[in-house]
Amino acid sequence: MRYMMLVCCDPEIEMTPEAQTAMQGEMEVWLSDVNGRGVRGLGSVLAPIIDATTVRVRAGEVVIADGPFAETKEFIAGFDILDCADLDEAMEIAGKHPMARFGAIELRPFREG
Repeated sequence: MRYMMLVCCDPEIEMTPEAQTAMQGEMEVWLSDVNGRGVRGLGSVLAPIIDATTVRVRAGEVVIADGPFAETKEFIAGFDILDCADLDEAMEIAGKHPMARFGAIELRPFREG
């Protein structure tokens, strides 16, 4: 089953330079694991939220706004597409992602068919 794994950050949680360096190493370990298992299809870090653009159509008019749509402190910092045996495997993989300590990892299954 395929899952979209959204990596969400909480900007109120500050990371020291030492923590950022440690996380880079942890990310390499996490990536090596999921790539080695063959469950990660695609993934990427996203540009900062300042570069986001939201598009809506209201009353037949296109409305463009700078920034993300959600009214939340957390923001989507990256994503991965996982192809796992089941939700349990996807949750196990998400729970090992280093950013889970500094925000949240959201899993959404793809609609199949």
